[in-house]
Order: sequence, then structure tokens, then C-alpha cells
Amino acid sequence: MARTSARPTALIYGLALAGDALAQQLVTRGWQLIVADDDVTDSKRALAEAVGATLFARPDAASLQQLVERAEMVCPAPGVPETHGVIAAAVRAGVPIRTEIDLAYEWEQERPTGPRPILGITGTDGKTTTTMLVAHMLNVAGHRAVAVGNTEVPFAAALDDQATDVFAVECSSFRLNWLESFRAEAAAWLNLAPDHQNWHTSMAAYEAAKARIWEHRRPTDIAIGFADDPIVMRNLRAVGGVTRTFATTDADYHVNDGQLVGPQGAFADVTSMTRALPHDLTNALAAAALVLESGLADATAVAAALSTFRHPPHRIEPVAVIDGVRWFNDSKATTPHAALTAIRSFDHVVLLAGGLNKGLDLSSLATEKGRIKAVVGLGTAAADITDAFEGLCPTIVATSMREAVSMADDLAVVGDVVLLSPACASFDWYPAGGYLARGDDFRRLVAALAGSRS
Repeated sequence: MARTSARPTALIYGLALAGDALAQQLVTRGWQLIVADDDVTDSKRALAEAVGATLFARPDAASLQQLVERAEMVCPAPGVPETHGVIAAAVRAGVPIRTEIDLAYEWEQERPTGPRPILGITGTDGKTTTTMLVAHMLNVAGHRAVAVGNTEVPFAAALDDQATDVFAVECSSFRLNWLESFRAEAAAWLNLAPDHQNWHTSMAAYEAAKARIWEHRRPTDIAIGFADDPIVMRNLRAVGGVTRTFATTDADYHVNDGQLVGPQGAFADVTSMTRALPHDLTNALAAAALVLESGLADATAVAAALSTFRHPPHRIEPVAVIDGVRWFNDSKATTPHAALTAIRSFDHVVLLAGGLNKGLDLSSLATEKGRIKAVVGLGTAAADITDAFEGLCPTIVATSMREAVSMADDLAVVGDVVLLSPACASFDWYPAGGYLARGDDFRRLVAALAGSRS
């Protein structure tokens, strides 16, 4: 279909948080919009109307191809997988596919007073916590920093805040997948494990998306990788330029004799950290490497930030101690890799796991069988979870979170940990609220249990 307007046209597919922020910025810059979505709601219709666009609901293949051919670029929301029809239509039509952080980066480079520093963080697990920790370190150092990207604030939505002077950008593989220009003064890759195989076409495609965080590096940009992850290190060795590593041992940033240590020496005591589980240490090392190597903070600010950082909820979050049993909410753990990180933080675990499997091998949870004394299976993947532990420990299946909490209470004794770390998505039991609703429900039920005992 021929284009009829002198104004450039963009097709935004998926009008949620990132799509809305992108739409606002595009309209400001003189673009006209076509908007489509697979799940149309009244609120999305209102957002489309506010930017002068009609919202097309789940267009069929022919209609979708016509929409794509009317556009100069296609902007898929992070939730739109690379297997989606809009991607195939864009490839057929030769229309560029652009992501929100890529466009935001380019607009930031055009800022009249010059672009502000950007620090980037990617990885399968730990991205959000590390991004928030980086922003906290920068703020303690006297900057006005914001955590953007795969957070509650899209990068595009933060551009107009002129008081901000540094961006810490959480880069999911969804946002990295079609990069053409995004780069960061320092960028860290935390880890890689199977995830999002219902979004990417393969693990190789997932790895390639993550590796794009370093694709457009300038000679002075610093690439930072996790020394204990062979895939990360293979990619780090390939990028060249200035590189740094982090891990608890045998890395540029490491732990030694109770201290966090970098190339310039010790910068914080482990005992001063607000929490020091194994993954807290590696997250702290990665964050410190980002702010110290970029020169945006010094060791004093890093130490002060680590002693005051408040960890985000739903990530190995302490909920209650009931009759000598500690209860933790790790609802954000939607992959086996993330759940194993939590499990390895404790001994004597009653594990609540399951939900909507994302096409991943849940049997890997049993590699930590020595730490797990009982398992409660949840959701549609309950049988997969309990089968993995068959003959290794007692297993039981719950039909609701209320029942799961009651079962865990019966199984746990003094000194045990009850850990909700599902290793799965949550949209079977919590279709509207996702892992947040799952974690909130768990916390509410545990609080009620604690109240009944007191």
C-alpha cells in the first residue's frame, strides 16, 4: 500500500508501558502513528486516541502486512516475540524494526546540551536489582540517576527530565534484539541461562540478543562480564577493547578476606552490606565495576550505597518468622536458574515451585536436592516439579496458593526455610497481575498465618 503522508509513519505493535512512552516521543518528533495490539483494552484505546491513532485489534495476516507497508519503521513492544507475524511482515516488506531503547538512545545523542552518561545491565537474572543498585550508588555519589529500560520507567519516558544526569538502563533481551545503535559507557552482562524460549527462536538467538549490549562499543567503553559464566566470558573475549570481570574469586572485582575488592583495592566490607547472600555479592561487584570503571562514583560512595541499599520486593524477600521457620518470597524467580540462585542461599528448604512453564527444563532444580527437604508443586507445571524430586524428598501438589502455604506450614519445622521460588511464570493462577500478584498473595497468606499464631 502506498504511503500518502509527508510525515513519517511508525507502526507500534503493543501499546503498554514502553509502547505508550515511545508513542509520546514519536508524536513530539513529528511522526504519525499506526497502533496495533493483540490484546485491546479500553485503556489502550484511550492511549491510542491520545496520540491521534486508531488501535487495530489483532489484525489478520493480510491486514497486518498492509499496516506494515504503510510504515517507515515497525516498533514492537518488548512482549512481542521474534516469532510474531508482525516481525515476519516487516522482514518481508524490508521495513526496519526498531526498539524503544535504541530510539531513545539516538534521541539522547541529539540533546542540545549533549548526551548524558549511560550504564547498561543485562543478564538472565539479577538485572533489576543490579540496575537499581547502580542507580543508588550514583545517587549517593551526588548524581541524579534513574533506573530505566526494563523497569517501571521506559528509557524513552525519562528523556525529558532534564534534572537527570545519568541513566542506568536495564536491557532485557527483548529490548536488545534489534539494536542498531544503543551503547553504554560501561555495560555489564551478569549471566546467561535458559529463559524466554517462548519468545526467542532458540538459545542461540537469546545469547545473540544479550551480546548486542556490547555490539556498538566505542574504544573507551568498558565491557564487564561474569567470570564464572563461560558463555558470557566467550562473548567478552570476542569484543576486544577495555574489559573487566567480576566474581567472588579469580576476577578483577572479587571478594577477599571479607572485603569487596577491585583493581584499585578494597572498597567495602561484606559485613556492612544490607544483605550478603551469594548473589548479592556478585550483584554488588558488578554494580561497583560499572560505577567505578566509568568514573561516576568513588569507593566511598559505593561503600555507603551498599550499606543503605533496599532490595526490591519479590526477590528472596523475607516475609515472616513463624515458630522458628523463616518464610521467603522469591516470586520473581520465573526460571530454574533464578530459583537455583535462591535455593543455594539456604539449607533445609521447603520449596514452593511451579506455575506456567516457559518451555524450560525444570528437572535442573533437583541438582540442589541436598538442600531441599520437601517440595510443594504449584500450577500447571506442578507435576513436572514433583516428578523431578520423585524419590528424593516428600512431594505434594497444591491446588491454590492458600493450600500451598498450609501444606508448607505442615512440612516445615524449626530451622527450616519455606521458599516460594517458582521457576515458572505465574499467568496460570495470576493472569492479570503476574509474578507481582503471586508474590503479594503469598505474603498476604503468610501474614495471616503469622497473625493466627500470635
